[in-house]
Amino acid sequence: MQTLETLYKTKRNLELDWEQEHRKNGRYTLDMVRIDHKVRQLISDIKAKEASLATLQNKIDDAAPEVSVAT
Repeated sequence: MQTLETLYKTKRNLELDWEQEHRKNGRYTLDMVRIDHKVRQLISDIKAKEASLATLQNKIDDAAPEVSVAT
């Protein structure tokens, strides 16, 4: 799976492609529909990756340190 940073960069590049397509044609085209679909997929991937990272962080934060105090 891609890193979160890579997913964000890919999303930004697709958004720039969408903008260039719009400027070139001046209307909503089929290529823009395809780009929109890819962006939606990337957003889902980003949300899943962020949730996964949050879950891992929560497990780390919730882990109780195992300390033995000898008296």
